[in-house]
Amino acid sequence: MLIGLLQLELRIAASHSLKDKRQVLQSTIEQIRRQFNVSVAEVGHQDAWQAATLGIAAVANERRFLDEVLSKVEAFVESDPRIEVVGTETEIL
Repeated sequence: MLIGLLQLELRIAASHSLKDKRQVLQSTIEQIRRQFNVSVAEVGHQDAWQAATLGIAAVANERRFLDEVLSKVEAFVESDPRIEVVGTETEIL
C-alpha cells in the first residue's frame, strides 16, 4: 500500500474576508473530492483572508497511479481562475 500526499500553498487574491475565502475553498474542496476520490482538508492559514494550504491524500497500490492522480488534482486547482498556486510539495510514502 502506498500513500500519496500533496500540499498546495494557495493565494486567493479576490478574497476580502474569511467568508469569501471559505466560499472559494469549500467549492474547490468538494469538486476535488467528487472528481478525484481523494481526501482533502484545509491544513494551514485558516485565519488569513488571502492564503490557504490544502492537504490532499490518496491511497493506491501503484506509485504511477498516485503520481497521476495528484498531478491531475494540482492541474485542476491551477485551472481555477480564483486561485493562484504559489507552492506545492508531493510525497509518496
